[in-house]
Amino acid sequence: MDELSLYYLPTCPYSLKVLHFMEANGIVIDLKSTTEPANREHLLAVGKKNQVPCLFIDGAPLYESDDIIAYLRERFAV
Repeated sequence: MDELSLYYLPTCPYSLKVLHFMEANGIVIDLKSTTEPANREHLLAVGKKNQVPCLFIDGAPLYESDDIIAYLRERFAV
């Protein structure tokens, strides 16, 4: 099973799009708000850019809300 962490910003419409999809489909994964400095620093250190939402899949970043939703739809068979 893949290790998943979603980095998001609570005021970002693209982050909210992914979070609403997850909520509507009962998907629960590790959530990391970039309002917390340590999470923002990790996103920049590993992903090399300050873009949210970002889904880390086994440590590899996946950006773009539509791509994240497509991955989650396939991964969780919703």
